Amino acid sequence: MLATYGLFYIMTTWIATYVVQPEAVGSLNYDYQTFLLLQVISIVFFAACIPVAGRLADAFGRKKMLMTVTAGIMVFGLSFGWFIGADQLGTGADLNVWQLFAFLCVGMALMGLTFGPMSAYLPELFPTNTRYTGSGVAYNLSSILGAALTPFAATWLVQSFGVHAVGFYLVFLAALTMVSLVLSPETSKKSLYTEEKQES
Repeated sequence: MLATYGLFYIMTTWIATYVVQPEAVGSLNYDYQTFLLLQVISIVFFAACIPVAGRLADAFGRKKMLMTVTAGIMVFGLSFGWFIGADQLGTGADLNVWQLFAFLCVGMALMGLTFGPMSAYLPELFPTNTRYTGSGVAYNLSSILGAALTPFAATWLVQSFGVHAVGFYLVFLAALTMVSLVLSPETSKKSLYTEEKQES
């Protein structure tokens, strides 16, 4: 959930600040209303990819699906300097709208692909008597580390080092997520019904 939340808040909260604030603080100085329209349209990719990810996780396994998407998030993070750097994207009225829109769509699609399997995978990791506690702690601890810190960290990073550093931050979160996935079991073939019957 760490990479999931980090990506979510980069694509919904931080990106708005980065795009619309003045160039003097390292941002793109683009029109707020137009950006919101692009962001709202790109959310369709997020919504569309959730059921796709769920279907793929059922077919190929939760762990394999999430590891593949997490690798994609890492590649996406490495592309920030090229994708949305001011030198490549432009600023103000000269901003390349289609390139910004492509960035939003790719990020939102990855977000949907990583959200899709989570509602099944997290509960399946824990035995019946601790399932809600275990998944709840994992989900909410990741929301604190991945969500609460990310917008502040990203704002500081872009002002101090440039937008590519925000991408490296996302890569770092995804790397931690990848380690967790490697150490976690595959759960797609596990029967929760059978487990509950055995425990009772």
